[in-house]
Amino acid sequence: MRGPAALWIVRHGESTANVAAARAESAGAEVVDRTERDADVPLSPVGEEQARATRRWLMALPPHRRPDMAVSSPYLRALHTAELTLAGSGIPLSRDERLRDRDLGILDALTPQGVRARYPDEHQRHDREGKFYYRPPGGEAWTDVALRMRSFLADLRQGHAGRRVLLFGHDVLVFLLSYLLDELTEEEVMALGSRHVIANCSISAWSADASGHLRKTAFNEVGHLHPTGIRPARDDQARYGV
Repeated sequence: MRGPAALWIVRHGESTANVAAARAESAGAEVVDRTERDADVPLSPVGEEQARATRRWLMALPPHRRPDMAVSSPYLRALHTAELTLAGSGIPLSRDERLRDRDLGILDALTPQGVRARYPDEHQRHDREGKFYYRPPGGEAWTDVALRMRSFLADLRQGHAGRRVLLFGHDVLVFLLSYLLDELTEEEVMALGSRHVIANCSISAWSADASGHLRKTAFNEVGHLHPTGIRPARDDQARYGV
């Protein structure tokens, strides 16, 4: 079945939780200082500027190469990134909960130090089962996120063949799109994760070949951020196991 003609995914801009997590881990704290639930974490001022820089990348594309539609995670940091990026473009935006971030259950808002101190058995289970299959109590494994991404991609293929689709989401989605579209093994996607940190407002892209198969054309690209003077933010949010 032929699917989209092109697919991009933009990771959300730097969030206030990214900043708080970097501070907490540097200080050796066990808990990230965050009052909002994960779905309501906003962008930082730097994250907003990164999203505006992404808008300039989008508007510089020739009209025939721009996305026809955009779909965002409903989480505030991704949705606000999408709104700032798409402002004035006329590209319609929808939300899909399948693009939300991975749920970490009882480990949410803990630093790695906090997990080791408060849940030593979970720390050991994570090491035993491996990052790909480990599911924290009340949370999701990478494989759970992969299942909802398979469902999302199936809907794209069925309902949006030939269209150019721009996604806004989270770092784990970038890795799992590579896993699914590039047909990677567990070992290959884990190696990809060990080599790369998905930068805030980075762009990864796939384009359909003559057979309709999506082939990767860009991964974790941040060149559009450099002219702004914004240093692409490393993902220092201490979300255990991500």
